[in-house]
Amino acid sequence: QVHLVESGGGSVQAGGSLRLACTASGWPVSTNRYMAWFRQTPEKEREGVATITSDGGVTDYADSVKGRFTISRDKVRDTVYLEMNNLKPEDTAMYYCAAVRIFGADWSHPFAFQYWGQGTQVTVTS
Repeated sequence: QVHLVESGGGSVQAGGSLRLACTASGWPVSTNRYMAWFRQTPEKEREGVATITSDGGVTDYADSVKGRFTISRDKVRDTVYLEMNNLKPEDTAMYYCAAVRIFGADWSHPFAFQYWGQGTQVTVTS
């Protein structure tokens, strides 16, 4: 069972930056290590923000964050990061880390990943 722990959330003014981190442990043998960041608000369903392949070689982003957010991974520390720049009030949400891709589903849908962290709150004030 993969255990995911997020950190780095907080409150920032519009235009500011934050970096989220997600540290993983307990990987099952012979599983992929794709990971992703999702976000959710009380008004909206959980949506994919960014994803990264097991080796970190390929990434993809939601259109709403392209050019502002960067996902990366440190394989030694088993940690995935989400660097968020030029933050906007509409980026305010609970951000969740996800791991182990279920293929056949669009990565941006919650059912595309098997394991989830507890979430970290990001609040952007205008």
